[in-house]
Amino acid sequence: MSAQKAVLLSAVQPSNRLTVGNYLGALKNWVRLQNEYDCLFFAVDLHTITLRQDPKALREQTYRAIATYIAAGIDPAKATLFIQSHVPEHAELAWVLTCFSYMGELNRMTQYKDKSAKEGSNIPAGLFIYPTLMASDILLYGTKLVPVGSDQKQHVELTRDIAIRMNNIYGGDLFVVPEPFIPPSGARIMSLQDPTSKMSKSDPDPNSAVYLTDTEDQILKKVKRAVTDSGTEITYEDTKPGVKNLLDIQAAITGKSHPELVSSYAGKMYGHLKVETAQLLAQELAPIRTKTDELLKDLSYLDKLLQDGAEAARSRAQVTLARVYDRLGFVPGRYPRRSF
Repeated sequence: MSAQKAVLLSAVQPSNRLTVGNYLGALKNWVRLQNEYDCLFFAVDLHTITLRQDPKALREQTYRAIATYIAAGIDPAKATLFIQSHVPEHAELAWVLTCFSYMGELNRMTQYKDKSAKEGSNIPAGLFIYPTLMASDILLYGTKLVPVGSDQKQHVELTRDIAIRMNNIYGGDLFVVPEPFIPPSGARIMSLQDPTSKMSKSDPDPNSAVYLTDTEDQILKKVKRAVTDSGTEITYEDTKPGVKNLLDIQAAITGKSHPELVSSYAGKMYGHLKVETAQLLAQELAPIRTKTDELLKDLSYLDKLLQDGAEAARSRAQVTLARVYDRLGFVPGRYPRRSF
């Protein structure tokens, strides 16, 4: 990887099966981006335990996530691929960043408000401070670009605030200040049952999402049941979120523009749109599902790949953490004394 390329970092929580929203909003774009940037892609298993997880399921889903990355086209020779918990510097820097964050700014985080509202009176502390772990993920590697959906820009903005705050105290070269990168298409795929909400892998309604493990028959049934809108004309408008979502899916898969797609459905009904969207999804996802299943049959291969990825990530993360510890005034121990 060229040192001249800007560092781009992105990750997905392995808390459940990945959806077509994860694929079209993240993985499909990653495949292109790995040729243009110095990329790090990983599974954020530390983030998942802000809510209670079944250990067996978490381990299986983490392996599946990494296998899916590769099956979707991520090349370990082009991008650094690893699991978050394999790089302890993420948790170490997160504590430092927590100490330089303010409760007010953490309390304003939209996802904290949404998730904590579901937890009643016993709200896990991890839900409150996990944005500083996310900031650590980003700042450890001198990340310049963070591909995010428009709903996640707030996390990058907080990371920027913390980085600038610490740069002002300890030197402007302490952290690279990152920027959000929003892909032009497929960045926000919506629920099939509630097209005003983002498709979620944790949605209790299995018909709301197409999972990357779904068969062709399951995909067809789910998309046929997708909520559309009143009227019959197929147009790309905010007033028709259900139709708009299906067109977004097609645009992300085919690369066609929305006007081009809309014109192809002149005089056609919603049923045509649903069936053709389902067929496109089935064709796109079938080879990924097959390749993922093949990779999961040989965990030794994945373990070696992940070990190599973690070693590459740690070699970079340790440089950042050593610089931070030195600027903070910590006595040298694990990291040798050096001037930053």
